[in-house]
Amino acid sequence: MTAILKVDEIQDTSGNNIINENANTITIGKSGDTVNLASGATAGFGKVLQVVSATKTDTQAFSSSTFSDITGLSVSITPSSTSSKILVFGYAMVAWDVSFAKIGINLVRGSTNILIGDAAGSRQRVSGFTYLGTACSGTFSLPVNFLDSPSTTSATTYKIQASSIDNAGNVYINRSFTDTDNSTFARTASTITAMEISIW
Repeated sequence: MTAILKVDEIQDTSGNNIINENANTITIGKSGDTVNLASGATAGFGKVLQVVSATKTDTQAFSSSTFSDITGLSVSITPSSTSSKILVFGYAMVAWDVSFAKIGINLVRGSTNILIGDAAGSRQRVSGFTYLGTACSGTFSLPVNFLDSPSTTSATTYKIQASSIDNAGNVYINRSFTDTDNSTFARTASTITAMEISIW
């Protein structure tokens, strides 16, 4: 035999509603309450707790094979719990000035690249890579997107770095390599966003 309990409200001993159903909407607790889960329990849904973002609108050039910070493409976020996930996404708009130049970007937490491919011989492990046979007279988007588990409640910095991997020429951010001053050329913008996700 199946037992069914049918109620519209459940109250505590003081008469306060702790669970209420109305018009197919279930409300747990009341305004100002804190709803907790027992240690180890999960509810199967998440919540965005905070969002930080940075946008780079100026230009920058790189000529070294060493990865360096793209100035302005950096955010700092302080997780409220060690169990929180941080969703990081963004892109760098790049161009280059020589044929067969190899361009790389990295998504970095602190000083650690957190989005890399598998090790394979002498190949570099990076977040994004492009290699074209001609100079890039426009700009090209190199995106990053990663769900990180920093396991900390300390301020954490995420940033995008860039490199002219083979040191064959210059890498440009937010501009073409010619950057001609007329209405048929353009300047672009790059951005990075980090979101703290609470996993209940």
